[in-house]
Amino acid sequence: MTTDTVSAAAAGTWLLGDLEINRLGFGAMRLTGSAAFHQGTPRDRGTAIEVLRRAVALGVNHIDTADFYFSRLRSANELINTALAPYPDDLVIATKVGPARDASGAWTTPARPDQLRGQVEANLRQLGRDHLDLVNLRLMGQDSLGEHFGALAELRDAGLIRHLGLSNARPEHLAESSAIAPVVCVQNRYGIDAPGGTPMLRACADRDIAFVPFFAIAGDGREAGAVRAERDGVLAVARAHGVSPARVRLAWILHQGAHVLAIPGTGNPDHLVDNVAAGALRLTDDDLTLLDGAGRTAG
Repeated sequence: MTTDTVSAAAAGTWLLGDLEINRLGFGAMRLTGSAAFHQGTPRDRGTAIEVLRRAVALGVNHIDTADFYFSRLRSANELINTALAPYPDDLVIATKVGPARDASGAWTTPARPDQLRGQVEANLRQLGRDHLDLVNLRLMGQDSLGEHFGALAELRDAGLIRHLGLSNARPEHLAESSAIAPVVCVQNRYGIDAPGGTPMLRACADRDIAFVPFFAIAGDGREAGAVRAERDGVLAVARAHGVSPARVRLAWILHQGAHVLAIPGTGNPDHLVDNVAAGALRLTDDDLTLLDGAGRTAG
């Protein structure tokens, strides 16, 4: 099997509520700028649209986005709409609400519970949909989320949202929200460089819901991307398999449990193909031991 023919289906599938998706998905944040969604030179529009269409052709049926993913000239939601509408029947688009930015791109006070409907409606307009498949409440440091999650549960009951999830959450947030409405996933930072997310990974496994790491490739670089020197353990495994370090990092994520999804983002068509191919990379026990050791030395 060559890299060009690897489908996202090679990673296996998971149910987000009642929606079956391939575990290897796509994150749209990096489509809007070369450094991050709020900085840098905007990606070439045609290339961004090509990447989205190629992702779907490669079997990606889970795309992560948000209405606050925009730069001076690019909006991730608008690019998704332009590239993919009318949407394939099996395509699941997940978005996030909570954070807020003004027209200049500056971060403002996070949305109050009564402002979440406006954020949901903004995503609906930009994506050209009459409902959202999945909305994640992105937490911004608050201890309790009851009012915010309750507001989203009301929108779910009204038919504007199909499923609900959390982002940047702690296990106690998951317990609190689950008492209000069903939670189908949690998005948290997790990766070889960030093993601190393990408690939430296990909490999601206990509840049989998806755990969706972000910055799995970027690691310490976070929004700026993979800007640090690669760890020796990752390089050793990549050499042993004849693949890129990014592919190794994604394969490690997928090996953490059947409930773990990957949503790598890129604006580069070649990187997209490489990322999707991670779903077919089978790591050995020795590989995993080496990579786990790289995580323990992260800091």
